[in-house]
Amino acid sequence: MSQDIRTPDAGTDGGPSAGRSRKAPRRKRRTGRIILLTLLVLALAAGGTAYWMYSSLDGNIKAVDVDKALGDDRPQKLPTTGQNLLVLGSDSRAGANADLDGGKVSGARSDTALVVHIPEGRTQAVAVSIPRDTLVTRPECQKSGGGTAPAAQRVMFNSVFAQYGPACVMKTVEKMSGVRLDHYLEIDFAGFKDLVDAIGGVTVDIEEPIRNGSAGLDLAAGPQRLDGTQSLAFVRTRYGVGDGSDLGRIGNQQKFLTALLTEVRKQDLLSSPTKTYEVADSATKALTTDSGLASLTALSEFARSLNGVDPSSMETIMLPVAYDKKDPNRVVAYEPNASRLWKAIREDTRIPESAKKSPATGG
Repeated sequence: MSQDIRTPDAGTDGGPSAGRSRKAPRRKRRTGRIILLTLLVLALAAGGTAYWMYSSLDGNIKAVDVDKALGDDRPQKLPTTGQNLLVLGSDSRAGANADLDGGKVSGARSDTALVVHIPEGRTQAVAVSIPRDTLVTRPECQKSGGGTAPAAQRVMFNSVFAQYGPACVMKTVEKMSGVRLDHYLEIDFAGFKDLVDAIGGVTVDIEEPIRNGSAGLDLAAGPQRLDGTQSLAFVRTRYGVGDGSDLGRIGNQQKFLTALLTEVRKQDLLSSPTKTYEVADSATKALTTDSGLASLTALSEFARSLNGVDPSSMETIMLPVAYDKKDPNRVVAYEPNASRLWKAIREDTRIPESAKKSPATGG
């Protein structure tokens, strides 16, 4: 899913054109950068050995009632037992998060968006990454202060979450894909700090030195043990990484979460109820879900249904995109490949190789 695109924050005018010269090889992603943390939370919820302790964690999980906002005009449900989840990695700079970043940026942004498809049988999963700069048609959405915002064309995907929230993002994804989304999962990147500190740090192999003075990040090449604050800076930074485009940040996020899951497995947290509770407490504080998953009981039941899913066999695919002809700093879904990809997910069938190809540089 590598994409060498310079992606600005929502509401800025920067763009990806400077990153076109590099051609990144396509390769199968063995793990999804955000879904790994989701599976970690679900696994902790399904631990069972100290379930009585987990009842106090229910209050940590924030719920979003998206059903009313989505209404009845939605794609049909899968005729199988397959499941589709929208997973967002949000990068809010409000409250305590602002302190971690010097308070330079306000509001919440959708830093990462994945449509995770778990086919019937629950033995594998596919995650489709939607580039932040993709121009989409946004349907009519409810405003947070009341009223509705009329539908709009050529809207940058990343701006939908910042302006209208998760329900509007779900409506937009369903509109562009025809895929019915069963659940919503949002993970706040700032939640990494407490989670990593609860684990005792995460070791990440740094390929090249990273020096970002504004983020307070100065890492030498080689294995580095990162604490919570360093980990948050690592997954956020794109300056000082490669050519400074979002490609470097995407790689960092995937590498970090792979290292996180490796650390959890190495520590065998599920054998220690006390340590598991500490980690689960941090993880659930970073989690927002739809109302149907907003409890430890619901998460546990969902986790048990995923017991057969092997994260090492998960594939992450970037939505096929091409540079927009009117604005080279943006991308648009590339047809017919994008339609073929969504069709395979709707029908719970194998995704053809042709549907994974993207003409955008680095795609």
